[in-house]
Amino acid sequence: MKLVRFLINLPSSTTQPVTVELKNGNSISGQVLSCSPSMNLSLKNIKLIQPYQDPQLLQFINIRGNQIRQIILPDDINIESILAKSVTKIKGQGAGPGVKDSGPPKRGGRGGPFKAARGGRPRAF
Repeated sequence: MKLVRFLINLPSSTTQPVTVELKNGNSISGQVLSCSPSMNLSLKNIKLIQPYQDPQLLQFINIRGNQIRQIILPDDINIESILAKSVTKIKGQGAGPGVKDSGPPKRGGRGGPFKAARGGRPRAF
């Protein structure tokens, strides 16, 4: 998740091209436009390099996140400033995992003494 937050903040920090290597062996070099939480990347000004073929120039491309093997960043990028933007603020007790509801017990659910038959009427015990 931290990598995705880093990539989401990358387009606002640099206009330099990054290289994305895919699992099928292709390399794609271009400027990052956006990144989704599932690590889908949108790039522009693309140079698509396929093994045993001539490079192709494309204007835009979308890459599905699960097809990415690695992302190679430019050498002169300021990683520290992007990491500082990527840090999430810790909020108070919210509805996140591990938070228990301490309110009154809830009715309904799967079990309990008030079972109904398939017709919706309570059955006799």
